[in-house]
Amino acid sequence: MALKKIYIVSDGTGETAAQMVKAAMVQFQNENSDVYISRHKNMREKSQIESVCEEAAESNALIVYTIVSPEIRTMLAEQAKFRNVECVDLIGPLLAGLAGHFGYEPKSIAGLLHNVNEAYFKRIDAMEYTISHDDGRDLSRLAEADLIILGISRTSKTPLSMYLSQQGWKVVNIPLIHGFETPKEIFEIDQRKVICLTIDPENLTTIRRNRLSRLGQSRGGEYADPDKVNDEIAYADEIFKKNRKWAVFNVTGKALEETAAEIIRLMASRRLTPTVSLENTPPIK
Repeated sequence: MALKKIYIVSDGTGETAAQMVKAAMVQFQNENSDVYISRHKNMREKSQIESVCEEAAESNALIVYTIVSPEIRTMLAEQAKFRNVECVDLIGPLLAGLAGHFGYEPKSIAGLLHNVNEAYFKRIDAMEYTISHDDGRDLSRLAEADLIILGISRTSKTPLSMYLSQQGWKVVNIPLIHGFETPKEIFEIDQRKVICLTIDPENLTTIRRNRLSRLGQSRGGEYADPDKVNDEIAYADEIFKKNRKWAVFNVTGKALEETAAEIIRLMASRRLTPTVSLENTPPIK
């Protein structure tokens, strides 16, 4: 059997076309042992289209293409026809059908799927990073963090970190424990990234008592003792005052989303951005 050639031509990565060709080729598995597949990515210029069509004509190759730009798509079809090259348009008919169904034209911007997928997986990475750095468990990759959250127990460090990670931020949260030194690693990174959480003593005492009640413990010793709670808050406040670049947020009576929004606004004013841009990024379910 003579060698058959397929040229995958795309104005993006060509991954979509490659997967579709592979799926279709399964139907020819008894005869496809001598098939050469070549991928041509980021084909967005007239000169590129002319070149690949000329090469396909010389190699007697089939062109399978996914090009979102109407102009480039039309150009490829014309160049292929001029050179008697067989070609298959994978995305053009679908875009036309969707446009008719929705009643408006597509954006026709090359590479959008790749950008969305890349941002999506980067956001997953931000969430995984935050989970693995919850409660001060690992400070070896602290330099990678977008935010470092400090606070005593039950000041919403973990839920706030998880929420922010879904917005694309890599977050490390570190508990402050009365009588223990603050990890030295915190002072070795950009101090503008450090966020401190505080809370009114009465509110924190109530939160801790409710937590103990849910755990079936009627008495919590020092954990929910008002005097000890006051001492812990005072201890944390003293630490916060040592660095003026550390922003302090009082979470008393605030919804998680409200505190997160305040933090994001502050970071924007400091020109600090999350690891992931969420523009055109699908929600994580």
